[in-house]
Amino acid sequence: MYSRTRSGTALLLLLFATHSSVSATNIDASVLDACPGYSASNVKTTGSKLSADLTLIGGHGCNVFGTDIPKLALNVVYETATRIHVKITDASAARYEVPESVLPRPSDANPVPSQSAQIQFNYTATPFSFSIFRTSTKEILFSTATHPLIFEPQYLRVKTNLPSNANIYGLGEHTNPFHLPTQNTTLTLWSRDAFGIPTGSNLYGNHPIYFEHRTTGTHGVFLLNSNGMDIKLTEAATGTSLEYNVIGGVLDFYFLAGSTTDPTEVARQYAEIVGTPAEVPYWSLGFHQCRFGYQNFIDVAGVITNYSAAGIPLETMWTDIDYMDRRRIFTVDPNYFPLSRMREIVDYLHAHQQRFVLMTDPAVAYLPGDGYGPYDRGTQQDIWLKNANGSQSLGLVWPGVTVYPGSYWTNEFELFYSPTTGLDIDGAWIDMNEPSSFCNLPCDDPFQQAIEQALPPPRSSAPPNAQAPIFVNTMTKRDINNPPYAINNVAGNLSSKTAFASAKHANGLVEYDTHNLYGTMMSTATHNAMLARRPGQRTLVITRSTFAGAGKHVGKWLGDNVSLWEHYRFSIAGMLGMATVYQVPMVGSDICGYSGDTTEHLCARWAMLGAFYPFMRNHNSDTSISQEFYRWPSVTQAAKNVLDIRYRLMDYLYTAFHQAHTDGTPLLNPLWFKYPQDPNTFALDLQFLFGDSILVSPVTDQDATSVSIYLPKDTFYDFTTLARVQGTGATVLLSNISFTQIPVHIKGGVVLPLRMQSAMTTTELRAHDFEFVVAPGSNGRAAGQLYLDDGVSVTPSSTTSVQMAYTSGKLVVSGSFGFKTDTKVTVDGKAVTGFTYDASTKVLDVNVARR
Repeated sequence: MYSRTRSGTALLLLLFATHSSVSATNIDASVLDACPGYSASNVKTTGSKLSADLTLIGGHGCNVFGTDIPKLALNVVYETATRIHVKITDASAARYEVPESVLPRPSDANPVPSQSAQIQFNYTATPFSFSIFRTSTKEILFSTATHPLIFEPQYLRVKTNLPSNANIYGLGEHTNPFHLPTQNTTLTLWSRDAFGIPTGSNLYGNHPIYFEHRTTGTHGVFLLNSNGMDIKLTEAATGTSLEYNVIGGVLDFYFLAGSTTDPTEVARQYAEIVGTPAEVPYWSLGFHQCRFGYQNFIDVAGVITNYSAAGIPLETMWTDIDYMDRRRIFTVDPNYFPLSRMREIVDYLHAHQQRFVLMTDPAVAYLPGDGYGPYDRGTQQDIWLKNANGSQSLGLVWPGVTVYPGSYWTNEFELFYSPTTGLDIDGAWIDMNEPSSFCNLPCDDPFQQAIEQALPPPRSSAPPNAQAPIFVNTMTKRDINNPPYAINNVAGNLSSKTAFASAKHANGLVEYDTHNLYGTMMSTATHNAMLARRPGQRTLVITRSTFAGAGKHVGKWLGDNVSLWEHYRFSIAGMLGMATVYQVPMVGSDICGYSGDTTEHLCARWAMLGAFYPFMRNHNSDTSISQEFYRWPSVTQAAKNVLDIRYRLMDYLYTAFHQAHTDGTPLLNPLWFKYPQDPNTFALDLQFLFGDSILVSPVTDQDATSVSIYLPKDTFYDFTTLARVQGTGATVLLSNISFTQIPVHIKGGVVLPLRMQSAMTTTELRAHDFEFVVAPGSNGRAAGQLYLDDGVSVTPSSTTSVQMAYTSGKLVVSGSFGFKTDTKVTVDGKAVTGFTYDASTKVLDVNVARR
């Protein structure tokens, strides 16, 4: 459906001189709203497409941050019944767009008639504005009315009106509440090394997607643009406004209808654009241990030994950049981490059904003529970022003066991580890939700065005895560096603490446009390199910097947090953003905090919360105290208690991952996803649902032993006792919660598949039997699912997919049972007897006594 209105209202034409690097906060919004805008003409429509010319009214515009482009092209496509693609470009010149190789576009080859779509595009011709509204109710979801379009070489502005106190989620990466504050909030997208993840600043990744929830439904808006931008949320008497201020590219919007009843629908629709998350290996859901500051191979081996002695399951051991020779990637320090001893550690882990992951940074040491293979091979391939004059663009990172590569990881991974001659890693960890640089602008002498900053840093201890025993009881010319509109980049200049914005990639694209893609491009290349090492097997790649679509290849940790209760709390919002909005579900924070010194109570609470991160890893810095879980008795017990829960739930989590990979269904759920008509849930981000049925309500105040939690009007069951708890849509105070406990409830209406007992490794866990916990909802019914495969294959040769349904005292289990196991099923801890099985329909009927 297309409709339009025409306004003949005269507009006051205001002309402004172009300013140099004017911060948008200095420009009154009313001034921008008074710009003349564009007029639509030559409008052509079919049943599923619309195109039009947009011409600058009066021939000249506001010219606030450059000269307004006189002619634009508008294209609208109803790509599916739930998705409208709206694209506005320069009609006379090509501009940078996100490359298809980074984010392949969804097909528009089979558009739908507008009449059958769930949302509609409407426009006003003069001055041009447009809106998106819901077909069934005519409710406006997005409207640029009264806010003229501004389209300049280095400044694009689109502003929409929203309801007062709008419920907005997304637009990350940031350290803010999951439910975004709408009063004077600026969200800046420009990747940076954001130590301490400060509130209100741009962080490592960029996801220009938001979900808006109303009691009438949930919808989404995605702007496919990788240039730097400020997105501003403001409140006024007329309601909330959301304003995009972008410093390049084009306006490439995807509008998602979502659903009027099920908020998770919008997540699945977003996955149709950016791809579904990568399916992870089963082992990756186990517990991971790391820190920056393990001095040598003896330290690493000792941690592995101590976890085993403490009886705490350790699935994967990680090692930070400490292992490198002078911080150079694809090397080991021959004195502190000799290759033979590191291979011994890897062999030991694999022999004990455990795994090993190493850090790989993107920056390569600049060492011409020094015989450093990774640099020499990259130079031969001519893949370094270049200055405008063709010379290599230099930065400053851990090894000293560095260069930044494009895609060249596969060969380097094959060489250094060779199972026969190198380190046979099981997963990869990528840091510093914003990309980061320590060089202070203007950075005209990085060699001198390397000396001043003591890079690479010297070792702080003597090398160990190399023979010491281990595992014993022990376009138009643009001002790229200073664009006229300065986004709110906390680091200042766009090139500050990163690669130069003017640096060119081998394909001719410049960092100004692609900066926000660098981390995802490197992550994808690393993912492919890991797949090449072990063809046919899934891998684990954890990255710091991401862009839309990154979850299709990698997982994400939330960066360099601090051992603070505030960061413990904010980790939930950060996790929900990645897992529920951005389609990056393999996510977690550094448990107990990365920098600063944790405390016993904080680490105990964080260990228990962290067991409900999809990616569970303890990691901290070289200047902090040791914080392995076995360091304190209470933390040891807390970890053992909660890992027992996590490991018993492992297949429930694995099944949720498989569902996410299949169709984009969120792995985690904020409460409003399940209770969309309950306004009390809209702003909650200290409770969440692990999967769709495990309600996690951690104690969040410092040293507290009680917590007030919200229980919607529904039936719940205490996870530990299975006692029924009836929610009334009110806050409940839980008291006497020890530092080894975390409140966990089962949402009524689920059949929960659990392993009968935990284990020290995921390999051992997979040999244990299942039990089904039937937790009827208020209507007396329950349902669940279970997915099984070999846990490692990209394309498993056989799978089991089971659906469980409980009603009227009967549990029906049906599905396909291709993956053979030696496990059996019990109900209420008792072996199943008195059942019937229909081989033709593959349905198992079990009579279950009511409790």
